[in-house]
Amino acid sequence: MEVFFVIVLIILLVITSCSIKVVRQSEVRIIERFGKYHKTAQAGLNFIFPFIDHVRAIVSLKQQTMDVTPQSVITKDNVTITIDTVVFYQITEPEKAVYEIESLQKGIAYIAITTIRDIVGKMDLDATFSSRDMINNQLRDILDEATDKWGCKVDRVEIKDIKPPVDIRDAMEKQMNAERNKRAIILEAEGKRQADITLAEGKKQATILEAEAERESSIRRAQGIRESKILEAEGNAEAIKKVAEAKAQEVNLVYSAIMQAKPDQNLVALKSLEALEKVADGKSNKVFIPFDATKAMGALGAAADVVRNDK
Repeated sequence: MEVFFVIVLIILLVITSCSIKVVRQSEVRIIERFGKYHKTAQAGLNFIFPFIDHVRAIVSLKQQTMDVTPQSVITKDNVTITIDTVVFYQITEPEKAVYEIESLQKGIAYIAITTIRDIVGKMDLDATFSSRDMINNQLRDILDEATDKWGCKVDRVEIKDIKPPVDIRDAMEKQMNAERNKRAIILEAEGKRQADITLAEGKKQATILEAEAERESSIRRAQGIRESKILEAEGNAEAIKKVAEAKAQEVNLVYSAIMQAKPDQNLVALKSLEALEKVADGKSNKVFIPFDATKAMGALGAAADVVRNDK
């Protein structure tokens, strides 16, 4: 009896261990019952019927990468190049990925190869190197559409490398060197041209500023001369005014003194003669004596006769 219970216990433990399935995160398991799809076991603890259900496949839901074997492709201008590609994809419907295609990765690789040959075969060599983004996008769209029925989504397709033949590569390097030298010469010429333009602009601005400074200096000089002449004229006018005022004051003083002396006609005549004497001392050979002065001289002569008679 004890042996029987031990055997039963062992059988129960085996059945229990077979009926419990633990699925990891980001994974699912395809469960079949009697060879037919039954369910998809999600992450966590799952129970199945032993000897009736079994795990058909374990499918990863992570994003996966697949290197496509480098392929030789002929471009539109009959140049053979080698293209190395990598595909990023993710399984969204595990049951389709298991039952709709024998090998998902092989299917993706074959479609990628044929699509690359079709796209690149319509392009020139130069366009192939300059249109990587366009090729990547076209590959992704075509692969995503083709693998949708397999429960797969293609997120990205990247061309890792494009290798032309050795002779083409040498010719391309020479062409690139020539282009670089050409660009360097063009840039140098453009720089010299820009420098000459800048220098000419600087000289132009300097000339304009110099002319404006000269003009401003001339204007200020003319204003200074004008103001100086105005001040000089005002000074002369003030001096003449002062002299005239002084002479007028002198005349007033002389006249006042004469008025205070109360001169008679004889004194006036005498002073006139003194004035004539001073005039006669000049360099002029002729002296014009006013008529009034002759009267004074006659009066003086008469006065002299009277004096003599008295003596």
